[in-house]
Amino acid sequence: MAESERTDPSPAGPQEAANDAPAGINVAWTALIALGTGIIYYFSNPKPAQFYDYTFRVAGNFLNGSIGFTEKPPDWLNEFVPFEGFFYSVFPLGSVLSMVPFALLKLAGIVDQMPSALIAALCAAVSALFLTLIANHYEASITRTILMTAGILFGTWTWTNLTFGGAWQLALGFAMVGELGAIYFTVVDRRPLMAGAFFALGFGNRTEVLLTAPFLMYLTLRPQNANGGPFSFSGLLSPNNLKKLAAFCAVPFVLGISTLFYNYVRFNSFTDFGYARIPGVLNEPWYNHGIFSPYYIPRQIWEMLFKLWDIRDHFPLPVPNGFSSSILISSPFLILAFRPGARDMVLKYAAWAAVLVLCIVLWMHGNSGGWQFGYRYAIVCLPWLFLIMLENSPKKISPPEWVLYCFSFIANAYATWLFHWTENIKP
Repeated sequence: MAESERTDPSPAGPQEAANDAPAGINVAWTALIALGTGIIYYFSNPKPAQFYDYTFRVAGNFLNGSIGFTEKPPDWLNEFVPFEGFFYSVFPLGSVLSMVPFALLKLAGIVDQMPSALIAALCAAVSALFLTLIANHYEASITRTILMTAGILFGTWTWTNLTFGGAWQLALGFAMVGELGAIYFTVVDRRPLMAGAFFALGFGNRTEVLLTAPFLMYLTLRPQNANGGPFSFSGLLSPNNLKKLAAFCAVPFVLGISTLFYNYVRFNSFTDFGYARIPGVLNEPWYNHGIFSPYYIPRQIWEMLFKLWDIRDHFPLPVPNGFSSSILISSPFLILAFRPGARDMVLKYAAWAAVLVLCIVLWMHGNSGGWQFGYRYAIVCLPWLFLIMLENSPKKISPPEWVLYCFSFIANAYATWLFHWTENIKP
């Protein structure tokens, strides 16, 4: 977007620097953080699951002018469903389109299979870039910026799960990039068209992200200098606001309509994504009330927040359960989101509302996410939690805060080692 098309570009009010470094972080530091994150992610898993290449395979098929496959895909790709003589993936259109650039690499002969490690590294590096830029908006010190950015990418289940490298995990990586980009271009550098494009990337890969649209629209329309004051509806339908909304909705609208038609071409229904058509899926015990149901909420709350690690009578001891475990045990620094206060209370409440909406829909899903560390679906909550923790963070990093982050780094490094470098945890 041209410079003249930017809206409300004024920066946030200045905050005092932390005690250990000048406020803000320069371009060199930002690039170094992103590069370092990408390198670590690239080498975190010596055997990424690149054979679970649903979206990469379909993207390649797109480039050949087809949507469905006439031949049955390999048996391990059991989420291809048969319909009227073809086999279709149940992944949404957005996740397939995200893979097109990498499918072009195969078409050009540069790669011969899905480059899982590269894609995971790129998602992590871009996420680190946006996390750093958002923290810089708050004029956080270099130490706090690095600590909080590393906390999200190396102190949570994101590290282990994204580096699994299957199509499911990479879709979550793209969704996280999309959410962070949407937040950055609504809260920091206000460009509605860019915000909408990143929002489309987010919900195109994880459909539940679509539920955060009202909060991002609110942030798009809200004056940058509101300073936590109430939103005025008097100018809601002003020409300037309508222009902002149109710019924000342009790309999501096109993707949404295209997804409906993509569904129709596959399954003769605009609203059928095909998940319930996976052979035998509705007979699985965790779907005894269908794919989504409020009956699952208590169980999924327990799976996400309270399920303990397994205790063995031999080394290594203890180990996380390979199908879910409490995110608060492995990432206790997240409790810092509950600190009182904020620089902008309205922004903090909007972020909490987004987290709550996302959690409710995740808890209504009967399956907690299959083979994983922690609760992989909750990756989509992390961009909003990061924003909340920036809002309520004090100027200085206290000793208890250091302890919480350090424990999180150790727990997630341990889990990444267990899942990717040992045979101690198996499906």
